Amino acid sequence: MRRHLFLGLLLVLLSAAGHAACDTGLAERMHAKLHAKQVLDHELAVCQPWRGFAGRFIVVLPLPRPSAAAGVTEFDLDVLVVQEADNGNTERATVVSRLFEPSALIEDAARIGEIKVDTARYTLARDARAFGLRILRQARSRANPYSNETLTLYVARGPKLAKVLNGLELTMERGEWDVNCAGNFETVRGNLSVARSTSNAYADLLLRQTRNETHSSAQGDECVTQERPAKYSSQMLRYDGAAYRAAKGSASD
Repeated sequence: MRRHLFLGLLLVLLSAAGHAACDTGLAERMHAKLHAKQVLDHELAVCQPWRGFAGRFIVVLPLPRPSAAAGVTEFDLDVLVVQEADNGNTERATVVSRLFEPSALIEDAARIGEIKVDTARYTLARDARAFGLRILRQARSRANPYSNETLTLYVARGPKLAKVLNGLELTMERGEWDVNCAGNFETVRGNLSVARSTSNAYADLLLRQTRNETHSSAQGDECVTQERPAKYSSQMLRYDGAAYRAAKGSASD
């Protein structure tokens, strides 16, 4: 019992220390160190402890840049794995793995609402544990609402981060209506899990999704919504040596 209490207290203290490092501006210091001449989107920037790795943080720096197209914003994206100094001095934190991508994100009719770190245990191999970035996008149109969330997975390989899964759509909501009642709406909810099978030394990934559709129409003074039977599907993603791809013939309803 005492051992469990000690371990629980240790995890709480490590979590608090990690959030303190982020709260004191670790992302901003990394930006000043690496991109002093570029603007940082502070609302979208992310800093989060990487659970299971003491003193290690995932920092995401979205850097907006001018675009030739009207109403379009492009973002360079710098994804960092940062190691805190042994004495806890975040001023001496060092980048241990990194992936910088010019124009990695584009914001047009659908704005980028949030970037979140996903530190679920994506253990792909004995020496390869991935972390994810979830990016939420939302359309500006009221008559044609749309939002989705995509997942990208990264694996640290020495000083470089490898993107092994790129922008997999997990959830989606869209519709078309008269902004009063009549319209059609579709919702997709998904979940990604690590399978027991492997391909090219990495665990396969299983995507399960549920799709719901509704139709609304005015009937007298009432707006009546009819829900169609839900559809379920699953798809296996396999690593081809460079990235995860959908396996042929693996989708099912």
